[in-house]
Order: sequence, then structure tokens, then C-alpha cells
Amino acid sequence: MKKTILSLFLAAFVFSATAQIKTPAPSPSQKIEQKVGLTDVTLEYSRPGIKGRTIFGDLIPFDKIWRTGANQNTKITFSTDVTIGGKALKKGTYAIYTKPGEQTWDVIFYSDATNWGNPKKWDEMKVAAQVKVNVQRMPMKIETFTMTFDNVTNNSAILGLIWENVYVAVKFETPTDALVSKQIKAIMNGPSAKDYYAAAAYYLEAEKDIKKAQTWIDKAVEMTSKKPRYWYLRRQSLIHAKAGNKKGAIKAAQESIKYAEKAGNTNYVKMNEVSLKEWSTK
Repeated sequence: MKKTILSLFLAAFVFSATAQIKTPAPSPSQKIEQKVGLTDVTLEYSRPGIKGRTIFGDLIPFDKIWRTGANQNTKITFSTDVTIGGKALKKGTYAIYTKPGEQTWDVIFYSDATNWGNPKKWDEMKVAAQVKVNVQRMPMKIETFTMTFDNVTNNSAILGLIWENVYVAVKFETPTDALVSKQIKAIMNGPSAKDYYAAAAYYLEAEKDIKKAQTWIDKAVEMTSKKPRYWYLRRQSLIHAKAGNKKGAIKAAQESIKYAEKAGNTNYVKMNEVSLKEWSTK
């Protein structure tokens, strides 16, 4: 009998120690990813419910900093620089804090997104951008705190915050036109020195048409002649040597040594010296 009781006790102890009961989170999390033009925007936040309470002006006091959700910081990440309320915001991740009011809200993008809720000490130096927006009254109550991306265009979108009978909208603009124009200009101007260098390096390593590689590396070196790059010149020396142009290879190696020494790169100096010694014996 005692053995039976002991076995049951041990079994109950093991069960209580290992069992993990999963229950729904009171404020479930949500993650939204939105493409705005060429900018990737990611929003992560938790969604509390009204649950019979009065929210704004009671649970969430007016004119006090609110975490804008529940649990960890509400976070938004921009893959490019953006503009919010006419203020530039660098690409990166920000915590979104708000200061709700009866007629207007302050929406704050805070550079420290590692807090659980509000920071223990508010630091104005970490306020990357702040914008004041008008409150719009909803004709019905929204039970669960909701954030949205509305009016998405190639150049802008609206970050919407909705709860109870309140909706506030924060417009942000993306540099789509500048990014596209930069690409167009680069393509219309033809390959860059980096493109020529990469193509030549690949042809050398893959043992493809060495004459083409020679043309491309010469173009890359020519395009960077005002600010010579010793690694370009090193690759030029190897390609010319492979193409049978020993004179050109030696000249490029000597130039590479000169600029590598100025940069303090002893590895490139040594590699070029080894090659020069090898070529001089052939």
C-alpha cells in the first residue's frame, strides 16, 4: 500500500514538473510587413482589448506617454530613410510611443526599442521624430487595439492606430522616386568601375575569355585613375600576365605596390613583390 501511494505521489510530482499548459495571450501579438514603393516596413505590436473598460481618458490617461499597445515595445522598422510629418527619419527600428489627448495625439518614434513598455527614464535625445495628429471619431467601437497600413501608394502610406472609438493617422513618405532615379541614372551611364572589376575578376577565376577580362579590368582601372585602388591594379597585373602581356603586368604590379604602401597594406605589397620576382625570371 505504501509503495502504491509513493508511486502515485512521484507520478503526480513528475507530471506537475513537466506539464506545460498553453493558454491564449491576453494581448496577442501581431506582425505586419508592408512594401511601400521600394521600402520594406515591418510593424510588431501586441493587441489589448477593451473588455468592458473605458480606455482613453481613464485606463489610458490623457496627456501621458503610452506604450501604444501592450507587453514589449511596439516596434516599426524601415529599410530606407523616410519622412514623417516633414521630419527625416533614418532607416532602422523605432519604438512607437504616443501621448493621447481628447482632440490630438502626439506620436513619437523613439530610437531605443528594447524596453518593456515605457522607458524607466525618458530620454529626449532618443526622440527621433515626433508628430501631432488629429483624433478622428469612429462610428462604432473597435474592441481590439489595431494598427494598419492605409492609403498605400508608391511614395507614401498612413500608419493607422484604432481602438475604442478613436482613429489617428500618421502619414509617412518614402524616397521611392530618388531611389528609382538613382538606378536609372546608373544604368543609363553604363557599368560602373565596380561592375567592370567584378566581371574581370570572375572571368579570370573561371578561366573564361582572358581578352575580355583584360578589356574590363583596364576600363575599371581607367575609371578609378583619380583615386587608384591597389586591389584593382593587383587584379590588372594578374590578368595581363595571364593574357601574355608581361610588360603590362609588371607596370600594374608596381603601381599596386605604390598605392598599397600608402594605404599601409603590407599583404598586397608582398603579393605583388612575389609576382614581380616570378615574372622577372621567366
